[in-house]
Amino acid sequence: MTRDLRTARNGAVLTFVLAGLMVGTMTVRIPALTDKLGLSESTVGAILLVWGLGALVTMQSMRRVMARAGSRTVLRIGGPLTALGLPAVAFAPDLPLLLAAAAFFGMAFGTVDIAMNAQGSTVEQAHGRPLMNGMHAGWCVGAIAAGGLGSLAIALGLSFTANVMLVALVSLPVMILLGRTYLPDQRAETAAGKAGRRMPAIVYLLGAIMFFAFMVEGTVADWNGLYMRDELGAPEALAALGYPIFEVGMLIARLTGDRLRARFGVRGMMTVSGLATAGFFTVVLAGPVPTVALFAMFFVGLGVATISPMTLSLAGTATANPGPAIAQAGAMGYAGLLLGPVAIGFLSDATSLHTALSLAVVLGVLIALAARFLPRAEPALTVAPRPAEQATGERVREPAEVAA
Repeated sequence: MTRDLRTARNGAVLTFVLAGLMVGTMTVRIPALTDKLGLSESTVGAILLVWGLGALVTMQSMRRVMARAGSRTVLRIGGPLTALGLPAVAFAPDLPLLLAAAAFFGMAFGTVDIAMNAQGSTVEQAHGRPLMNGMHAGWCVGAIAAGGLGSLAIALGLSFTANVMLVALVSLPVMILLGRTYLPDQRAETAAGKAGRRMPAIVYLLGAIMFFAFMVEGTVADWNGLYMRDELGAPEALAALGYPIFEVGMLIARLTGDRLRARFGVRGMMTVSGLATAGFFTVVLAGPVPTVALFAMFFVGLGVATISPMTLSLAGTATANPGPAIAQAGAMGYAGLLLGPVAIGFLSDATSLHTALSLAVVLGVLIALAARFLPRAEPALTVAPRPAEQATGERVREPAEVAA
């Protein structure tokens, strides 16, 4: 592996880590934010909705931006803006300004999320082998670190403002420095004029699969603790372990997912992942005691973890420039992250929380069924010439020369 490719890969992974750290910090310290401004639960829900809608609106508009500017340029702008969104939220003195800051943070993060996945696809294709699961493992590391740092900040008596500002002060300069590690997207110029056209059908299929997977992730994040406490009678401290255990399962799966994909392929892995998600979430719902549900939640994390990285990786090979296709699939997927918890809330009011969470089982089955429509032979990840090589006529390295 050449030094430039190694640097680009490390830069992409660190971008995922920082994104997970920034978003995780906001999530972990929400209770402190409510105490700071005296917010009700419904008001917190409105803030999270504005944050999510801001990200979704940006993602929906990224196809043309990614085609024209490329992931490297978008990350160089969006990364620092996301870091600046943290102090905007931290210092918001009242609800109207907090809503504006949350919308700004969400919109900035929306650009980063799409662009870092497009950059990950570019790096992956430059290496000529699957790497996207490992990059998404970086997100898990950042989210877990945010939880640990948040707990430490609480133990030390640091306020919400101080905790968020410390993360911002670390993230901003690192995001700026990482801008020097990114690779230019392949063939961005030729794809720019096609950004407004309809994508290949497989991009929409991948977006639907990602929608189902993110609905499961959002459901676990927002409702698992409440289910453990209210339905299974778990103490609050034990109920709070459900999501971290789920994240640990996701981290392990993503650290090993690229090797498994290289051996079994996307179609086979997604089928098994969907069935595993459905099966183990059934155990969560059928478990008579909280410990059984916690044990099963780890395996739900293992099952669902690799689906979104693989969908984004495959979307990145569907068109000449990975950016617009990833923007389309990513926007569809993140709609599931936003709508999943809302759907569970409505179903819970109409039936019960136990019945509503059965939706996650159905989603796992839908993932497995949709995966059967993917091509048996996925596009090869080949080493394409970088723009500089195209311009200068330098020899293009073969995959064997850049393999780790």
